[in-house]
Amino acid sequence: MSPPKIFPQFEGLEQLTAAVIICSENFVINYINPSAEVMLEVSHDQACGQVMGLFFEEFDLFKHAAVSAQESRSAFRENEVFIRSKQNKTLCVTLTVSWLGNNESYLIEMIQMDQHLRIAKEERMFIQQQANADLLRNLAHEIRNPLGGLRGAAQLLEKELASKSLKEYTEIIISEADRLQNLMSKLLTPHQLPSYETTNIHEVIERVRSLIVSEFGSEVEFVRDYDISLPEFVGDREKLIQALLNICRNAMQAMMDKQSDTENPSLRVITRSERQIVFNKKKHSAAIRIDIVDNGPGVPEPIKDTIFYPLVSGNEGGTGLGLSLAQNLISLHQGMISLHSEPGRTVFSIILPINNGLIYNKGVSL
Repeated sequence: MSPPKIFPQFEGLEQLTAAVIICSENFVINYINPSAEVMLEVSHDQACGQVMGLFFEEFDLFKHAAVSAQESRSAFRENEVFIRSKQNKTLCVTLTVSWLGNNESYLIEMIQMDQHLRIAKEERMFIQQQANADLLRNLAHEIRNPLGGLRGAAQLLEKELASKSLKEYTEIIISEADRLQNLMSKLLTPHQLPSYETTNIHEVIERVRSLIVSEFGSEVEFVRDYDISLPEFVGDREKLIQALLNICRNAMQAMMDKQSDTENPSLRVITRSERQIVFNKKKHSAAIRIDIVDNGPGVPEPIKDTIFYPLVSGNEGGTGLGLSLAQNLISLHQGMISLHSEPGRTVFSIILPINNGLIYNKGVSL
C-alpha cells in the first residue's frame, strides 16, 4: 500500500477535538486526526487506505453529501448521520463535508451529537459543584465555632453535677458535639492547602486497595486492570487516596447492603490513557482515566442526577458526603468524575489531566 498523502497545511488538525478525516475523490482515507482515531476506535495507519464506507451505515448518504460539496464548492452539512466504529459501535454525528479542490480531496468533520449535551451537562455540574463547595465551607465555619462553645459548656456543667444520671446527658452533648465537629472537618477537607508532588496513580490505587481489603476482608473480589505505561503526574497523593477510597467504599457498601441481592460481588479498577479530551471548557492532550466498576444494584434512579450533591446518599446510614468530597478533591487536580449506572453495573469514571498545570510544592507552606 502506498504511503498516505501528507498535508502540511493541515497540521493544526492534530489539535482539534472534532473528528476530522481527509479522503481522496474516490473516498479512500488518506488522513485521520487523533480525535477521529478515538471516535472510530482505529489507528491512523489502520484507517489509511480504507474506503469511507467502512465507517458509514448509509454510505450513499455520505457520497451524496460529498458530491454536493464538490459541485457547490461549499461545505455540506447533515445532522443525525449514523457511523460505526471499528468495534461496531454506532454513533450519531453531525457531518460536515468540504471539497479541497487544490488537493482533489474531501475534508470530513464529525461531531457527536451527544457531545454538546455532555459539555452542557459538565458545565452545569462544575457550576453546581462550586456553589456546593462554597456553601459547605461557609456552613462548616459557621457551625464549628458554636460547637466548640457548646462542648466546652457541657464539660464545665459536667464538673458541677453530682448526679450520675444527669452526667449522662452532658456526655451525650459532648459526644454529639464531637460527631458534628468531625463532620465539619470532613466538609473543610477539600479546602485545606494541597501538597503537590510527583505521583504514580497505581501507587495511589494500591493504597486504596489495601485499605478496602483491610476493611471488608475477602467478601468482595478486587480486580486490577492497569495500564502500567501511564506516566507520573503532579498531584496530592493523600487527597487522591481519599477521593478514590470514598468511591470504592461507596461501591462496597452498595454491594454489601442487606437489601442488595448481588451475587459474587466484584470491584474492578481499570486505568487507561485518554487523548484530546475536553472538559470544563479546557482541552487536554493527554489524561489518565480511572474506571471503578462494581456489579452491585446500581444507583437509584431518583438520585442519579444529584448523587454528587452534598447530603445525598443511596446507602442506608450514609452521610451523603463521600462522593461530594471525592468530586471536590478530584477538581483540585483539574479533573472530573462522571457516572454511568444500571442494575448490575455501575461505573465511576475519573479523568485526571497529566499536564494539569499544578506546581510541585512538596514540603512548602503556601
